[in-house]
Amino acid sequence: MEVPDVLAKCIEGKGLTREEALLLAETSADELPLLLSAALIVRIKHFGRLTTYSRKVFVPLTKFCRNQCAYCGFRAQRGKPYMSFDEAMKIVKEGERLRAKEVLVSTGEKPEEVHLEAKKALKSMGYSSTVEYVRDFEERVLKETEKMMPHTNIGVLTKSEMAELKPLNASMGLMLESISERLMGSGMPHEKSPSKDPKVRLRMIREAGELRIPFTTGILIGIGETWEERVDSLLAIKRVHEEYGHIQEVIVQNFMPEPGTPMERHKPPSLIDMLKTIAIARLIFGGDVAVQAPPNLNLRAYHTYLLAGISDWGGISPLTPDFVNIAYPWPSISEVYEKTRAMGFELRERLPIYPAFIARGWISELLRERVKSLVDETGLVRSGEGEY
Repeated sequence: MEVPDVLAKCIEGKGLTREEALLLAETSADELPLLLSAALIVRIKHFGRLTTYSRKVFVPLTKFCRNQCAYCGFRAQRGKPYMSFDEAMKIVKEGERLRAKEVLVSTGEKPEEVHLEAKKALKSMGYSSTVEYVRDFEERVLKETEKMMPHTNIGVLTKSEMAELKPLNASMGLMLESISERLMGSGMPHEKSPSKDPKVRLRMIREAGELRIPFTTGILIGIGETWEERVDSLLAIKRVHEEYGHIQEVIVQNFMPEPGTPMERHKPPSLIDMLKTIAIARLIFGGDVAVQAPPNLNLRAYHTYLLAGISDWGGISPLTPDFVNIAYPWPSISEVYEKTRAMGFELRERLPIYPAFIARGWISELLRERVKSLVDETGLVRSGEGEY
């Protein structure tokens, strides 16, 4: 089968096999416009011109982490292990004043397992784990605000830990990053990060589905993976989603070098690589989930992602930086609005839970009235609750 035949099949809604996806990964420069056009047709067929984003604040309760990814600019090894609740709530309340709705709760992964300072700090505050600390912080968010709601992404969790946090969260997330176990080998980016084992991460993603948690995941490209591994990573996510129907968005994130990391001189993926990966992701997932790409990791050309099939920009903060990619600030929401409109699309704010999952009733009792008060009949944030 040739590339035009595969693309025609996708446009007809017949899905994409692994062999066909790998064929598209080999798309030549001459064929690239066809690939992007097909992805855009599928995107418009299912999402129209609507493009969404979440207005958020990013709260890194701890940057200590048990993993040592070679590209990570987030992880810290010195200083105060945990942000105090008062410090964190100051960010949350200022974010609410700026009309944010999402609190992205982030931590390094279970640092108390390898960092004595973190373990001692938790014990001094009356906690035995980072998860317990996160739980109490999120309870305080709901108690002290009217519109803010947590989205937790704190690394690999057990099913019982997710169940404990579920009532407090609008949604949760964990990047698969890559299905490749090869990337955990000697000298590779995940060598010192045991929980980046794809089997471990897929288990959590699957268990989130069992718990009916609206979930965010995705892939990280440009860290040494092959095109075959990119495709297999996307297909692995799709298989889990087909089983549980809980994936609300798939992120295609490009590696960008962070100063001071082992990979600071590693070349990031090209714009063509990003566009091809986004387009293949859109054709793999069709209209089942949002495909998202972060605008801050390509400030000059992120608007072109719209032509490859994305339907969401992810969380953008009017207050806090992207602590995971600290060297790459978010564009302003007003800029994203203007660029989205200039490309012929409409920008609307959403909550950290997508409209489809609001309609399904996948909302905890603690958040039900909060969500209801913020959205219109489409499930998106009602007019007047946010501005560009």
